Amino acid sequence: MNSVIDISWWQLAIFSLTLLIPLVMSVRYHLMIGKDIVISVFRMGLQLCLVGIYLEYLFALNSLIVNTCWLFIIIGVGASAILSKAHLPKRRLIIPLMTGMMIGLFPILAVLCLLIVQPVPFYNTQYMIPLAGMLMGNTLSGNIVALQNLFSAYQDRRSEYEAALSLGASPRYASRPFIQNAIQKANAPILASMATIGLVTLPGMMTGQILGGASPIIAAKYQFMIMIAIFVMLNISLALSMEYMLKAVLTKEGKVLVQFKKSPST
Repeated sequence: MNSVIDISWWQLAIFSLTLLIPLVMSVRYHLMIGKDIVISVFRMGLQLCLVGIYLEYLFALNSLIVNTCWLFIIIGVGASAILSKAHLPKRRLIIPLMTGMMIGLFPILAVLCLLIVQPVPFYNTQYMIPLAGMLMGNTLSGNIVALQNLFSAYQDRRSEYEAALSLGASPRYASRPFIQNAIQKANAPILASMATIGLVTLPGMMTGQILGGASPIIAAKYQFMIMIAIFVMLNISLALSMEYMLKAVLTKEGKVLVQFKKSPST
């Protein structure tokens, strides 16, 4: 297979001019997202450059301790981003969310590194960090959807919740329909994606490996593996995060200590 083709910085700069299209659309349709687009793209470019430089250092270092610290950073930043996008308070919820995500990530990552991919050493940075990043990155949106639906249900379906409590149900039992609905909605996008991969889309990992010179068959096997891992981790982290969060936000009487703040676009 051919080696990866490099992209020059000036080519990247010219292609970035296509961002004028969504900026013009924002003005034309009064979307009010022009500032967000500029900030997000700037942050993305800066962060990718910095992480590219840092990962080269990590690859050379190849340390289990450093890799583990990096995983905790990924989880912390991811949990903070989820709560920010879900418009939920971090102070009370970030520890339950991080705990659920850690329990979802670490066992799946261990299975991938120790039993499936089997790099040498097993904590090889070239495999551990990208795999962890893909697992975390693809579960962020699912967690956001689930938490938004869970906590908005306490407001939108308050009468249903209070009726269950008045009939003697525990706060956990009264919350069960909300949890079920939240997990179902969080799973819907990834299930749709899994059902159409190969026919409608060639997802990121497979495309990246093919562009990097790997055999399409090998790339397909890796993509199949990572999609299963993402799906399993998502469901583990969803279930555990919500269980731990309910412990933190529900009183014995059923009062919800956290209020979901809807954004104008919600």
